[in-house]
Amino acid sequence: MRLAENRKASHDYFIEDRYEAGLALMGWEVKAIRAGRSQLKEAYVVVRNGEVFLIGCHISPLVSASTHVQPDPTRTRKLLLHAEEISTLVGKVERAGYTLVPLDLHLTRGRVKLSIGLAKGKKQHDKRASEKDREWERQKQRLMRV
Repeated sequence: MRLAENRKASHDYFIEDRYEAGLALMGWEVKAIRAGRSQLKEAYVVVRNGEVFLIGCHISPLVSASTHVQPDPTRTRKLLLHAEEISTLVGKVERAGYTLVPLDLHLTRGRVKLSIGLAKGKKQHDKRASEKDREWERQKQRLMRV
């Protein structure tokens, strides 16, 4: 079940590989994400000191959030991955010119997970070509219906 999606990711990047990562969250964040109050639009993923972090993800606190907790909606959240996955990602990001992009937040067996994509940036002409292909597919579907 998708809870939040980054639609610009497929427009701005060629997604070459996908990984599923857990998130280190607080209780109010999990409740807010399940209520659909999260946004990945301006979020990005970085690798620091052998750890992977999600930066810029906005999770709006619920009105019923605890009174003794001061919620920070855009705090840096640690991503939980296996050590071999992290080493693979570090190698590709540092040497091969890839970047890590958050794709969507979803539930897997009751836990909030983040899909991240290993991606290369698109140039402007690539974006135009993919838009043209998408438009052609729509046009074919219209012609097939008639």
